[in-house]
Amino acid sequence: MSDYIDPAQFIITRKRKKYKFAKFANASNCFEYDQWQPRHVDVLEIGAGTGFFSTELARRHPEQIFVAIDVKADRLQKGAHLALEEGIENVYFIRARADQIEELFTPDSLSAIWLTFPDPYPKKRAAGRRLTHPTFLRRYATLLGNTGRLNLKHDNPAFFEWSLEQLVAEKWFLQALTFDLHDTDFDDDFKILTSYEQRWLEEGLHTKFVSAQRGV
Repeated sequence: MSDYIDPAQFIITRKRKKYKFAKFANASNCFEYDQWQPRHVDVLEIGAGTGFFSTELARRHPEQIFVAIDVKADRLQKGAHLALEEGIENVYFIRARADQIEELFTPDSLSAIWLTFPDPYPKKRAAGRRLTHPTFLRRYATLLGNTGRLNLKHDNPAFFEWSLEQLVAEKWFLQALTFDLHDTDFDDDFKILTSYEQRWLEEGLHTKFVSAQRGV
């Protein structure tokens, strides 16, 4: 974490957003990409949004270390401050892009990577930005240990099915798969709701889920 930053230093028109960026900058569990120092981490959530999902995982598993990354600090600070308020000390929050993860973590060091409702980028020309594109799957394989898992939750059928195709093509083994997560007896950790998920489950939609292990 950097030294205290006055919200007025942020050149952002909306005052509310200034406040949120300052909250991120001043939180002891929040880091900019270039502030992060290598340390032991067990579980990484990419595109974490508010970070509430990782915070709840950390609450349930104090023996593990969690990191949530997202490019939007004004959202990520919400989970960070919840963790601080509740004394959850085994979770960190980093403002970074998904393509920077190999610079943040060491090979074979993670036990799990979570992708929670990433942007599906539906246009074909944007496929390379999808977090289940083969380019990203290879990055994940580098960071996960031999028994590490990649976990994906999503609501979009087309994106989810496309992601399954990429996993199979890249020789990932599908260890668990469902098109309606909350109607299974899967681990309760898988069913922790993100802020986004909570909204549309109430509309009768279903969470699709896959847990995959890299080929060895």
